[in-house]
Parts: sequence; C-alpha cells; structure tokens
Amino acid sequence: MRHRPLTRLAHSRIASALQAGDLAVDATVGNAHDTRFLAEQVGEEGHVWGFDVQPSALAAAGQALAQQGLSARVTLVEDGHQALAERLPLQAQGRLAVVMFNLGYLPGSDKQITTRAATTLPALEAAVANLRPGGLLSVLTYRGHPGGDEEAAAVASWMADAQGRGCRYDVIESPGPILYLLTTPA
Repeated sequence: MRHRPLTRLAHSRIASALQAGDLAVDATVGNAHDTRFLAEQVGEEGHVWGFDVQPSALAAAGQALAQQGLSARVTLVEDGHQALAERLPLQAQGRLAVVMFNLGYLPGSDKQITTRAATTLPALEAAVANLRPGGLLSVLTYRGHPGGDEEAAAVASWMADAQGRGCRYDVIESPGPILYLLTTPA
C-alpha cells in the first residue's frame, strides 16, 4: 500500500489553517516548494518570510517566485532559522498563522550543510512565540543523514515539552521522515 507523502499531508493541513491575508514563515526555504505554497495560500494581502543560510537556494527561490508572480508576497532572508525572532518584523511578531520547517539538507546540494538540533530548537521556540493563538507549526524531520537521528530525537523531546506548555501536536511517522503538526493554545 502506497502512503501519501508527508509533504502533501503537511500542505493539506496548512491549507486548512491559512487564509488570504495571513502571515507565515518558511523556516527552511531550500528548493522553495513550501515557500511557493505558502505564498499562494496567503494571497496578495498576506506575506511570507523565508529563511535559508544558502545564497544559492535563496537566489533560485527568488527566480522561481518571480516567474510565478509571487515575489511581492515573500521576503527572503539570508540567515538561519534560529534568527527568526530577530529578523521577523515587528508587525508580524505574535501574528503568524503558520511556520513550516523541512529539516535536513537541500536535495541536490552540499550534504554537509544540514540543519542541526543546536539551531533548530531555538528556532522552534521562536516560531511558537511568534504564532498567533491557534497557530500551526509544521516540522518535517529526516533521519537519513549524519546528525539526522539526533535532530529528530531533539525535536521529539521538544514537542513533548511544548505539549506540557499547552500546545497540542499530531505526529505522523514513516520509515524515513517524521511529520509533527503542532497547534498553539487558542
């Protein structure tokens, strides 16, 4: 039996949480699939901030967004997701409807450049702090690269702690990636 890819499940859940005019963050732009998806969902009145440490990923994302007429809806930030709290504008703080993380490495690029628990955990804290009440955090972790198992374990522990602070989350596990969908208290 073939299962629906976790990225599609994340998009489906996020689509039901976003409305035109909402604010969102793609914490790991990478190939910009999630950035584009978020920009389409928030419409012309909404806005998306996309973070990535790789200039080549941001350049490719900028080109793809421009070709699809979505550039005005997105601000690309050349910085790691751990800088979310410092780089998010005041008008967006505490008002984000959705924050997405797609952890690991950028397919087709340098596999030595990966997300790590040391930067991901502070980024998750900043994301939750900046979500509006009832906001959605989507985190897709991958275990198949060096450090992936450690990062996935740290995310699992962080999720349990967040649940203790009043957040609710669902986890969908596959043989490879794990998807967490966390909702902040309303």
